[in-house]
Amino acid sequence: MTAPFEPLTIGETQVPHRIFMSPMTRNRATAEDGLATEAMVDYYVQRAGAAALIITEGTQPSRVGQGYNATPGLHSDEQVDAWRTVTDAVHAAGGTIFAQIMHSGRIGHRDLTGLVPVAPSAVRAPGVTYTAEGPKEHDVPRELTEEEILETIADHVAAARNAIAAGFDGVELHSASGYLLHQFLSDSVNLRTDRWGGSTENRIRFVVETVRAVAEAIGARRVGLRISPGITDQGIVENDPVELYTALLTALSDLPLAYVHTREQAGRDLTRKLRATWPGTLVLNPQYDDERPPHEAVDDVFTEGIADAVTLGRAFLANPDLVTRIKAQGPYNTPDPASYYGGDERGYTDYPVLA
Repeated sequence: MTAPFEPLTIGETQVPHRIFMSPMTRNRATAEDGLATEAMVDYYVQRAGAAALIITEGTQPSRVGQGYNATPGLHSDEQVDAWRTVTDAVHAAGGTIFAQIMHSGRIGHRDLTGLVPVAPSAVRAPGVTYTAEGPKEHDVPRELTEEEILETIADHVAAARNAIAAGFDGVELHSASGYLLHQFLSDSVNLRTDRWGGSTENRIRFVVETVRAVAEAIGARRVGLRISPGITDQGIVENDPVELYTALLTALSDLPLAYVHTREQAGRDLTRKLRATWPGTLVLNPQYDDERPPHEAVDDVFTEGIADAVTLGRAFLANPDLVTRIKAQGPYNTPDPASYYGGDERGYTDYPVLA
């Protein structure tokens, strides 16, 4: 049995253990231009000594890829410079950090960016997004043309290059939770009849080509892929997630990616199938009841040997010294949901560590 505190090689970097910080949107970037802030520096540095790998909040690769207020970008020189203050500080604290590149696709509103959101097809997402004027229903997105699809892949490549220029150790491409890459996989969002939709082979094409293009640009060992098979977030329907993700992971299996990171939402049996399909490093964000302490969720993953590493989200949000607490089997701070998305240092950088 692999133990959670054994070292692991992630891409080109060896990390000291196997407990990672999951990406979490926190809405603390500058609202006007998507710049990382000093508060974000503090937030990530606080957790750099605990998380073997930090995966940042979703970071848009283009202006039209922004779906929420006050989220950071990686598509301008100013954004690169701002992120460099984060990566320099995390590295000085002994940490390793990947940027999650997240194009929100149909999730969003023109009031955020001045642009109509885009998607594989013109299908509105359920729910609302929060703008400076308050919550608004998601716009009906504009269907991407063939030329725009290729331009969007190029945007991901440019953002990945910017991430490396900003000092990140690698990038994670967000193909989960109902955002653009995931929308191309979905039967309910991707209604196209060209080479980007219809059959399983066509619906995985956008993700496969984006991953390959980014891997060619910065090296496959610096690239992770986030997936969430079987989820129904944000109006996503996948009629056969086993077939879909078996095809996707098989199509990428020749690449020495840093990892595949799966959010477990549809049960452990599906995770086992992914483990059997993917030959490389598998990182699991496990599905567990909030009443269950984090150390039990970690122990469960490694006792079964279902993954090579585990990510935790809210537990890291509320416990900057989470790994110390896991080793001691608690106690744990309780996260404050009211401060998850936006605000000041309260519920962001003021959670206490163990004495």
